Amino acid sequence: MEKYSVYLKKFQIAIAIAAAALVGFIFLIAKTVPQIQTITNIQNDYKTQSSTLADTERKLEELKAAAARKEAENENVMKAFFKPIEQGLDTEAVISDEFGEILQIIRENKIKTRSVKYDYDPQDDNFVKNASNRYHVCRVSAEMIGTYANLENFLRELYKHEHFLDISKVEIAPYEKNKRILLASVQFKLYAQKDRSLVDNTPAPAPQDTAASDSAAPQAGGMDPSADGGISPEATQ
Repeated sequence: MEKYSVYLKKFQIAIAIAAAALVGFIFLIAKTVPQIQTITNIQNDYKTQSSTLADTERKLEELKAAAARKEAENENVMKAFFKPIEQGLDTEAVISDEFGEILQIIRENKIKTRSVKYDYDPQDDNFVKNASNRYHVCRVSAEMIGTYANLENFLRELYKHEHFLDISKVEIAPYEKNKRILLASVQFKLYAQKDRSLVDNTPAPAPQDTAASDSAAPQAGGMDPSADGGISPEATQ
């Protein structure tokens, strides 16, 4: 009997230890689970706030871009057209020289270009329709990557560029893997004055749209392009 009593006591002790361990485990779980939930909630809140902050910063950049675009439209009135040093070049060669100026701005602001597309003398442009004998035109579509500050500086410098150009589209979206980085889609048109000998010898095309001709093409009695690249048509009105 004593032998069985010893075994029974050992069994009871083992049961007590197991019960104590179970109670301790349950207590630990009860303490840990809320903490894990709290940490998870904090992480989710951080992600939400980071995303909200990125969206707010993106909207702010878009508003700044819109304001700068409006300011640039006013400044464009008195800007000179780009005039190549070497005469007799075709549209592609002339625009290449002018785009070199824009490329320098891109490099100075440490912006990476994913792709650049060129559309020479686009037929839907008013200058091409009504004054193709006077100006080279190229629509440039560029996909870029950069920080908020770098892209902001680039757009500001582009709007204030010394030569006449038309910024037609600026679309900005945050990079999914890093909300501090922006993906920008920028479209603008570059204009350059043609060789004067070509202007004198090539008749101007018949205007396709009277309203477009009045607003976009230089008037016959208006100011002739000056030696430093000419004046944008709006300045003659």
